[in-house]
Amino acid sequence: MAALSAWFWNERFWLPHNVTWADLADPAPGLEYPKAGHLLPVLPLALGIFVVRIFFERCIAGPCASILQIQTEVSRRAQPNTVLEKVFTSITKSPESRHLVGLSKQLDWDVRKVQRWFRLRRNQDKPSTQTKFCESMWRFTFYLCIFIYGVGFLWQSSWMWDTRQCWFNYPYQVLTPGLYYYYITELAFYWSLMFSQFTDIQRKDFLIMFVHHLATVSLISFSYVNNMVRVGSLVMCVHDASDFLLEAAKLANYAKYQRLCDAVFVVFAMVFFGMRLIIYPFWILNTTLFESWEIIGPYPSWWLFNCLLLVLQVLHIIWSYLIARIAFKAIIRGKVSKDDRSDIESSSDEETETPAKDRLKMAARNNATSPKGENGTNGHYGSKSWNQTQGDS
Repeated sequence: MAALSAWFWNERFWLPHNVTWADLADPAPGLEYPKAGHLLPVLPLALGIFVVRIFFERCIAGPCASILQIQTEVSRRAQPNTVLEKVFTSITKSPESRHLVGLSKQLDWDVRKVQRWFRLRRNQDKPSTQTKFCESMWRFTFYLCIFIYGVGFLWQSSWMWDTRQCWFNYPYQVLTPGLYYYYITELAFYWSLMFSQFTDIQRKDFLIMFVHHLATVSLISFSYVNNMVRVGSLVMCVHDASDFLLEAAKLANYAKYQRLCDAVFVVFAMVFFGMRLIIYPFWILNTTLFESWEIIGPYPSWWLFNCLLLVLQVLHIIWSYLIARIAFKAIIRGKVSKDDRSDIESSSDEETETPAKDRLKMAARNNATSPKGENGTNGHYGSKSWNQTQGDS
């Protein structure tokens, strides 16, 4: 263990040339440098944040949802069926048309009824709008509060106005209580998000978000240990600037205030593109890649730190593409469409998984072969269902 610890904390990796851990161990009285031991309270604090979140969602967000008349939907439940349940648990998408036909013959059901069962079964697991509202309200509240705190703290700091101050006298830069609290709270929150991601609403970008949380936790921890907290605080503030606006747009959408949702989304998109595609690369990456090279020079942990920052920039580009898609659809449709990162279960139109040509053939086959009125399906109902399917598509 001693050999492993010595290898991990190798000074030639973590610190610039001619600097040792002993140089940072005993600062002047009343002063403090960041140390790895300072991060020990993070996990208990992350658990505390998760408990606060549960309390917040039940006692604050829930009543707010009720005031806005956002009720928990009571969806129709699919009738118990062992055969279909086994198929449902073994696939991630709707069955193909040939499988639907096979299941309809096996159960002596018409194809439309089998489709309807899968649609109802998927909707059973769909999170309610109230659940999504409470989840977004929690993130909105945290992001807004931490952004206000971060701006207030950084406004008084010298390195916000001159990024070269992030590297002068490095790594002998004193850690202030305000900077420590900012760092430890952000780190604990992202730890809680990484854990709760497995219990929250599952979204299409689950893997991307997990990589984002992992990179963020690694970046915050790494930058703290080697005392790059000044530039790290700038990175956190840049990210928080747009996060609360996205959650605000979601809240307006769940409350069915479409115009407000559209307006907030436009502001969010502008701030996101400005912060993540302009300020982040030309302000943050500029100082970490070029200004730091001139002042302190590169060393192994410097390279790793910048690689993590570049990973975040790649994720920014991916999300910018998704946001641009939503904005394009909004221009075409006249309003903000569904979030491309939306929860996986949110799509209730099973029929859209089947090509339109195959659906039409199945509808014609059912109308021709099924007895009139059987299972509530006759020519009139089949036409109604088809029209509904077209509307869903």
